[in-house]
Amino acid sequence: MRLDSRYLRGNTCTAKMNLLAVVAVALCAFAPSAHCASETIAWCYHEPSCNDSTWSTIAAPYCNGTRQSPIDIVSARATENENLTDFTFKGFNNTNGLDYIKNTGKTVKVVFTEGIQISGGDLSESYDSLQFHLHWGNGTSTPGSEHTVDGKRYPMELHIVNSKSSFKRNTTLAVADSEGLAALGFLIEELPDTTDQPGSWKTLTSFLSKISFSDQNATITAGISLDDLITGVNRSSYYRYHGSLTTPTCNEAVVWTVFKEPIKVSKNLIDLFSTMLHINNTNTSPLMVNVFRGIQPPQPVSTQRSSSTKFGYSLALMGLGLLVGRY
Repeated sequence: MRLDSRYLRGNTCTAKMNLLAVVAVALCAFAPSAHCASETIAWCYHEPSCNDSTWSTIAAPYCNGTRQSPIDIVSARATENENLTDFTFKGFNNTNGLDYIKNTGKTVKVVFTEGIQISGGDLSESYDSLQFHLHWGNGTSTPGSEHTVDGKRYPMELHIVNSKSSFKRNTTLAVADSEGLAALGFLIEELPDTTDQPGSWKTLTSFLSKISFSDQNATITAGISLDDLITGVNRSSYYRYHGSLTTPTCNEAVVWTVFKEPIKVSKNLIDLFSTMLHINNTNTSPLMVNVFRGIQPPQPVSTQRSSSTKFGYSLALMGLGLLVGRY
């Protein structure tokens, strides 16, 4: 999960490594276009000197923290939480809600127009939806989702990044709050025996040719919405845990929701991400592959009460009612 300079308000980078400076450096790292005096964290995915095995050292104190993401979700260990209700998705059906798409040099990011929000789902308040980005491996042959479920890694993962509405899109405030950000994680798996499906993903990937090089962006013309891109996913069934950003500086400020049902996308469309995008601005720069962080130590995970539990609870109440009726 990454952040975006589009939503910074009054952010400055200073040389003092106090808490605010750490936050500032984090935000500069997330925004390659930002002009900061102290961009001290040069992290990457592809070089041994700066890949995720080094982040706990080069991006302390957060990347070596105790609430890091992503994790392997062990379904059998997820505790039931009746407060994990359905979400309300405002503006997810807006076909003008996707503003532009960008190659950041580390991922593909789609920035939203204002007016998209999420609420419910046991979140403390409504959250403004800012952007989504993706993590992937090397096509469908080398899976690259960040979260895994029962040890299974999926080909890709989509993260929708949201910040508390009370912060008015100020991500400096959000990363300083233990629940300042809410991330929706959607696993992506291969749709077998098809090409160019679903149509929304064919439209999305049609823009990749316009952002082959780092820092290139392209306006997304009207026609697809967030609902279109997460089509087929049961958004009432998910896992929940508290974790961190998955890129430096790994601030532990994220309420994670990982949906159980994956988005299904054709192999040929998944493969485009690892064959069309470069990490720098030349044809000779490496292709953007394996852009995901490794699994971090486990965290407590919760999920909705299962239907079998609800059924058993209902039977127990019925039995109690019959017993009381006898007396």
